[in-house]
Order: sequence, then structure tokens, then C-alpha cells
Amino acid sequence: MSHPKSDDQRWFAEEVQPHESTLRAWLRSRFPSLTDTDDLVQESYARLFRARESGRVMNAKNYLFATARNAALDIFRHEKVIPMRPLAEIEASPVSDNKPDAAETASHDDELAMLAEAIQALPERCREVVVLRKLHGLSQKQIAEKLGISENTVAAQASLGVRRCMEYFRERRIKK
Repeated sequence: MSHPKSDDQRWFAEEVQPHESTLRAWLRSRFPSLTDTDDLVQESYARLFRARESGRVMNAKNYLFATARNAALDIFRHEKVIPMRPLAEIEASPVSDNKPDAAETASHDDELAMLAEAIQALPERCREVVVLRKLHGLSQKQIAEKLGISENTVAAQASLGVRRCMEYFRERRIKK
């Protein structure tokens, strides 16, 4: 189910964004050990957009909260399955001597090049927000201050950027 860009923006502004502060407070109270609610909220927005595209979203608020809960639980499951070790410990591990083969390296390089192209194809403001958030690790608040825009605008632009990058990847994979 495809929606014009203006419809997506209107829907996000009217149906999703008004719940952001409540969602953040709920996530902090429900999952106090999570350190980065910004990433969790962005992931929830991306999942919500994908679900909307496939026609599964009947109530944006309910779906958003359920999606955020599932994304948080995914983080906890991932942490249980793959415990994080300090980088020095990983580098000292004998497994770190295993180098990826040429095919893996080429595939990784292709994906990085495609990601750079996807980010370059974003509108200027959207690109700035995505680069500051995803590549430089700035918080929404820091980005808002740096660019002189509201945190809500940062959230909307980051979500739009992630969605457009995913679409870019999807389009390129179909053509290959």
C-alpha cells in the first residue's frame, strides 16, 4: 500500500508524533536499564512505517507502543544471546585472526557504498540529521541544538531518512 509523501508526513505528524513524549516516558519507566531511548524510538518509527506500508496499522498509537515494546525486548534478547565484550578482549581473542574472505569483503564494501549513495540521495536537512544521529551518535537533543530545530523535527527527519534509506536498498536489491 503506497502513500504519497505528503500523506506519510501528515500521518506521522498527526497520528504518531503527538505520542512521542508519552512513548519515551513509558519506555524509561518500563525498561529503565535501556540507555538509548532515541535509537529505540527511531527503530520503532521505522518498523511502524514498514507496517503501515503493508497495511497492518489500524491504530498508530497502539501499534507504536507495541512495536517499541517488541524492539526493546529484541534488544534484551540480543544482549542475552550475544554478550558484549570489551574491544581489547575481542582483539586478544584467537578468533580475531580470522579474516573475511574476498567475497565477504566485496559484499561489505558494496553495502557501504550503497549506504553512502542512499544517504547522499536524502534531502539536505534529512541527510544532516541522519549523519549526525547515525554516524556521529549525537542525541536528538544535541542535533536539535546544533541545527536550531525542534527535537520533534529531528525525530521526523531521522525517521524519514531511515525509511528512505531502506527504500533505496530495497529498490537496488530488486534491480540486481
